[in-house]
Amino acid sequence: MYVKIAGLQKLTLLDYPGKTACTVFTWGCNLRCPFCHNAGLVTEPLAEAITADELYAFLKKRTGLLDGVCVTGGEPLLQPDLFEFLKPIRDMGFAVKLDTNGTNPDRLREITESGLIDTVAMDIKNSPEKYAVTAGTERISIDAVHRSVRYLMQQTKISYEFRTTVVKQYHTAEDFEKIGEWIRGADAYYLQNFRNSGQLIDNSTTGFTPSEMRHFLEIVRKYVPNAELRGV
Repeated sequence: MYVKIAGLQKLTLLDYPGKTACTVFTWGCNLRCPFCHNAGLVTEPLAEAITADELYAFLKKRTGLLDGVCVTGGEPLLQPDLFEFLKPIRDMGFAVKLDTNGTNPDRLREITESGLIDTVAMDIKNSPEKYAVTAGTERISIDAVHRSVRYLMQQTKISYEFRTTVVKQYHTAEDFEKIGEWIRGADAYYLQNFRNSGQLIDNSTTGFTPSEMRHFLEIVRKYVPNAELRGV
């Protein structure tokens, strides 16, 4: 069993909303979003920070102290042994949250129905027409993303949320009209204002003002009434 673990944040109150958790960062992604805040996991060689056995040992010591584990990236669903990696974490009693870009709907369905995860956070990069430029690659299949969206909205096994990192160079009010129509009736949708971590693929990208973010929220709430802002 081999999963490329590039880092571990031992405590987070943000990555798994409502739970005290740690965050596991997997290496590698099939997208090249210019504003990715974990660009080193995409553009640089793997510098393995921790093995799976070391992570399990850490978690055993945190039983009763941590509620959950957030598995993010990169794109975790690229890891061929992800299911085998998650089973010991579930067996220890931890809740598991998966972050994904939604480009692999078949694996998303498999892992959802495996009982190994409790919730999914899926990125919605932009309106369908602007997906490729926002994701930084023409090789993305928007049909695959559509399938992931439909699956999450139709399944009843786990909770889910959609989220968009809002970037001035890529998003407009018209885009949020189209996104709102696309995910109309979703259980949860969050707009996250872009912040420059200093480790981006393109460091020229910028965020919006709080008032602009509130305007975008008003737009999407016509379609997803419980949509919210994060990081504003």
